[in-house]
Amino acid sequence: MTTVPLRTPAAAVPHWEWQYLDLMRRIWEQGDERRDRTGVGTRSIFGATIRFDLAGGAMPLLTTKRVYWKTATRELLWFLSGGTNIRPLCAQGVEIWTDWPLERYRVETGDQIDRKAFSARIVADAAFAQAWGDLGPVYGKQWVDWATYEPVGDGLYRQGAGINQVAQVIESLRSDPGSRRHIIEGWNVAELDAMALPPCHKTYQFHAADGRLSCLLYQRSCDLGLGFAFNMWSLALLTRMIAQQCDLEPGDAVWTGGDVHLYLNHADLVEEQLSREPQGDAHMTIARRPASIFDYRIEDFEVTGYAPQSHIAAPVAV
Repeated sequence: MTTVPLRTPAAAVPHWEWQYLDLMRRIWEQGDERRDRTGVGTRSIFGATIRFDLAGGAMPLLTTKRVYWKTATRELLWFLSGGTNIRPLCAQGVEIWTDWPLERYRVETGDQIDRKAFSARIVADAAFAQAWGDLGPVYGKQWVDWATYEPVGDGLYRQGAGINQVAQVIESLRSDPGSRRHIIEGWNVAELDAMALPPCHKTYQFHAADGRLSCLLYQRSCDLGLGFAFNMWSLALLTRMIAQQCDLEPGDAVWTGGDVHLYLNHADLVEEQLSREPQGDAHMTIARRPASIFDYRIEDFEVTGYAPQSHIAAPVAV
């Protein structure tokens, strides 16, 4: 393993991204080497926190590599739609969820179709998408349609009306901002086995104080090399959207990871990224205030001041 020299930020107030780079270095140099579900292997630590102040339109986009924030935003809007099928994502060129249904299709049919052709067929063929594009009750289903069951007698139950946790949180923030129960939860134990991937970013807790809305995300498992950049952006964006809907100013985005890891096949990514220094700051404006949290569109978001260094490619472990 090559050790990258420690760099000290020159600015009096360190760029927020040093929190990320210091965590990356710590994991790569000191993390516990572990076998994992994918078979690739990781270096891992348990328990980490990164905090970002959203004041003034600031957004936590990594600058030591390019982050495709529109892709992450489209994914968040899909979550808020309650969707569980990759078809609308593929139609927008978003492939971050395609590998899981593609792998299932290959295993069950023996057809070694490539991802581009699989995605094209998902978009073109509704019946194929219904058969092979669904991920099970993943994030969106839990966020806006958590299943409930009602007794009908003789020990039998029927499915009741789903719970829209996002709408409930917004209502509770408006009516009882001091509550400690402003939570969106994705970890539905009863449905984990039906999900293509159990939720990694699982618990969001909101906190209103002094006219500002903050959110703490607990993420049970974090791929720091690839997934974190999207997770941090989505945390900040969701906080900003809910703040707007509740007539609050954005506060802090607090990310907390449980098992935070780097895959062993990400050595090139890690060493290249640790050789770079953060530069510049991204800001975002929201063009309008829709009638509800569920009515935002990709065109509503504009990012300025983002001048990242080049993209760093790395394989996804499925």
